[in-house]
Amino acid sequence: MLTVVQAFDRAPIVEIETDDAAALERKLQAAAQAFKDRDGWLKPHQRITILRKLAALMEGRRDHLAMQIAREGGKPLPDAIVETNRAIDGVHNAADELRNFAGREIPMGLSTAAENRWAFTTKEPIGVVVAISAFNHPLNLIVHQVAPAIAVGCPVIVKPASATPLSCLDFVALVREAGLSEHWCQTFVTTDNALAENLATDSRVAFLSFIGSARVGWSLHSKLAPGTRSALEHGGAAPTIIDRSADLGRVIEPIVKGGYYHAGQVCVSTQRIFVHSDIADDFTQKLVARVEKLRTAAPILKDTEVGPLILPREADRVGQWIEEAVKGGATLAAGGKRLSETTLQPAVLLDPPADAKISMQEVFGPVVAVYRYNDLDEAIRQANALPTAFQASIFAQDIDIALRAADRLDASAVMINDPTAFRTDWMPFAGRRESGYGTGGIPYTMRDMTQEKMILMRRN
Repeated sequence: MLTVVQAFDRAPIVEIETDDAAALERKLQAAAQAFKDRDGWLKPHQRITILRKLAALMEGRRDHLAMQIAREGGKPLPDAIVETNRAIDGVHNAADELRNFAGREIPMGLSTAAENRWAFTTKEPIGVVVAISAFNHPLNLIVHQVAPAIAVGCPVIVKPASATPLSCLDFVALVREAGLSEHWCQTFVTTDNALAENLATDSRVAFLSFIGSARVGWSLHSKLAPGTRSALEHGGAAPTIIDRSADLGRVIEPIVKGGYYHAGQVCVSTQRIFVHSDIADDFTQKLVARVEKLRTAAPILKDTEVGPLILPREADRVGQWIEEAVKGGATLAAGGKRLSETTLQPAVLLDPPADAKISMQEVFGPVVAVYRYNDLDEAIRQANALPTAFQASIFAQDIDIALRAADRLDASAVMINDPTAFRTDWMPFAGRRESGYGTGGIPYTMRDMTQEKMILMRRN
């Protein structure tokens, strides 16, 4: 049994059964058999109908789903409501994408050997999908992994994070209620890492979608069965550059949102802020004043802005990183105080050393680090110095500065006058180097979960 607790106060919510090795085999076998039976594949219009009904069912459970996110995951209720709305829209997005999800014509007649032939491709589901998800967006991440599989016709087995399984279980129950047979969408709940690895690396799996730590993701990637495709979404220490031409009146709010949304537990959370020396004092004063006003409290309250970290040990770790940075010479300009077993005051660190953990690794907590710079290219060099690379941002009113930074920052996406954490669910979303593999975003995941088949016809 697994006891699910509230992230904020560790109060038990419910006990749920976990899956064992026998359940793993049973579920993999059911998924593989479903895929082998081509006569049982659902037509696109049937999948669209299921997805539309699923979205309607989620609408009807919106308040419950949002509160579930706040309780088990610790995300403040206003943000949990936003996540629920995004998840509903994501299901619609997957259904909408099917209207333009098509193959292509392959040119023939370009040589004498290719005369009198016509060729085109179709898209087929790749096979059994395994989705291993993360705690920080316990509903929307599941939608990003499962809705594309349903849309393209892949059987999917989803393993939620052990800290936040309830949102996933509720979602899959609604998938069943919407009309999809059990063997096409199954859950696998376990705290056994060996069982989770067996699920991901089984030879019957055609595609692995993994969201979580780089250490685990790359380890699983190295053990996949031959031919298995994968998409890995990890994280990084996202950089933001603030040029002296930036309008500070329009910078602080997006920076605070980017850095402290869900207590910084976002893979593209703004972490390293490089500020031009000419405006550094003014920026820091305004940032600290705003951060000190953030309301850190129980996530189920409607006015909470910053909630807990997911586990007490994570609060321990982030506190240690702050202490280490200060001992190394950084100035703690705001916050950092432990408020409870899982909550910390949002913190601002000034000029931590380059070898401090906060400067080198993903903190995944409510902390930002501010560094002064004089030369833009030097700030870009520092921003690009880590082995991780995901999203970045530049705040500037000078268009030449903005475009120079956008061109030179090593990132899969560069936001101009928006925080690093900006995302819509239909845009490409990808980590580079250690930060990930493949491209997320619902339309892009649908493409990854299919393969093209060419059909050639010879004319007389």
